[in-house]
Amino acid sequence: MRSILISAVLLLTALPGLAQQSDEDVRRNVVKIFVTHRTPNYQQPWQFNPQSGSTGSGFIIPGERILTNAHVVRDQVFVQVRKAGKARKFTARVEFVAHDCELALLKVDDPEFFKGSSRLEFGELPFQRDKVVAYGFPMGGDDLSVTEGIVSRIEVTTYHHSGRPLLTVQTDAAINPGNSGGPMMKDGRIVGVTFQALGGQNIGYAVPVTLVQRFLDEVKDGRYDGTPRIGLVWQKAESDSLRRYLGLKDKDNGVLVKKVLFGSSAWGLLREGDVLLSLGGVPVASDGTLLFRKTERVDMSHAVSMRKVADRMKVEVLRDGKILELELLLNDHSLLVDGPFYDSKPSYFVFAGLVFTPLTRNYASAWSWKDIPDNLQHYLQFGWPSPERRQIVLLANVLPDDSNLGYHGLRHLIVEKVNGRPVSELADVVKGFEAPSGSTHIVETDLLTDLRGKIVLDAEAAEKAQAAILERFAVPSDRSDDLKKP
Repeated sequence: MRSILISAVLLLTALPGLAQQSDEDVRRNVVKIFVTHRTPNYQQPWQFNPQSGSTGSGFIIPGERILTNAHVVRDQVFVQVRKAGKARKFTARVEFVAHDCELALLKVDDPEFFKGSSRLEFGELPFQRDKVVAYGFPMGGDDLSVTEGIVSRIEVTTYHHSGRPLLTVQTDAAINPGNSGGPMMKDGRIVGVTFQALGGQNIGYAVPVTLVQRFLDEVKDGRYDGTPRIGLVWQKAESDSLRRYLGLKDKDNGVLVKKVLFGSSAWGLLREGDVLLSLGGVPVASDGTLLFRKTERVDMSHAVSMRKVADRMKVEVLRDGKILELELLLNDHSLLVDGPFYDSKPSYFVFAGLVFTPLTRNYASAWSWKDIPDNLQHYLQFGWPSPERRQIVLLANVLPDDSNLGYHGLRHLIVEKVNGRPVSELADVVKGFEAPSGSTHIVETDLLTDLRGKIVLDAEAAEKAQAAILERFAVPSDRSDDLKKP
């Protein structure tokens, strides 16, 4: 009975009785994607970096849409597609994109593009040692490439594009840059979408058909809400001493909840010190895994990631010696240092030449890890959101002017208060400057020890200089669109 429940919760299967597609059928549906990208400059958040171009792969699915990877069309401003064996390119547009699970849907409005295409069908999630075939357009040539391999394993792996741990199909089929977005086939049916590889190690990955089907089902209502996560920091309970301390018996399983993240699915319901026993009726082992299929085990996060935002999920916890059954309302919460972000502009606010912006993964990507300022590294690794702090807000740099003389060299400082107002998020900086401290504006940061942690500006001089500073440095607005009042 338990295995039936697990299959229902974790595994989406194809409809039976579908005819197997031939290699020629598959080839007629694989496309090469040509993308022009324009990415924001997070150090100068009102500007964009120079445009760039790249190529990727995709394939036509029922409904006359093209399925590909999210990273193929990240920050796109123009997209074209060309079918395998054809010369003509067609303009395409992004219909839906799911950066967390590396999937995107494209539409081509010209019906001429779809002529001659066949109907590819989805198959079932493959098993270890199953033979698979990857189609795509890797770098080094312009024609369609076909590589074969076997499934090495099915497990939860961190997706490079989003940093999210999600289920993957690992294969030894050659996957190279440009293959991204192409179909992985088994017996003529789609079992995954190739998306990343470990260079030189003969290890490639595909987004499994289960997540693909979840994505396609998710966008049926015309929007994509994200992949939920539970929002826990947990510890394995494999030590006998720890298990006795937690009140677990010899055959009991579960993991110790070390922290519940603010705003997450578990916030307000689970507590530090709880022992998480089950998710959605599926027992959680002491190493944080759960039974997947037969003898396969995967990280427990998979049980959550296969659900939808706003779904309800029952969990069992051991608390103070009693087993409690709770119900979570699943969401995709924000992190203290969030990102990476795509297809969006950075948030910023400029006042008297002081440039404020949140610390994000995009902002930190300007450095190699060893070069990231020490005061930021801690939050990138160990920072968690709280009711008191939802973002790390930075004084990113200073646009020089007489009104901010003495502070021109300041960079990458964490803002604590503005005019006495604690800064929990960037909007607090805006509100803080609306209420001067008498005739001055006072910004308190965490590192200006030589100035006792304070930047002091003359309020009248700052107000008078504002428009001239914005014009001099070609800043189109003092704030990003998300901070503007309706």
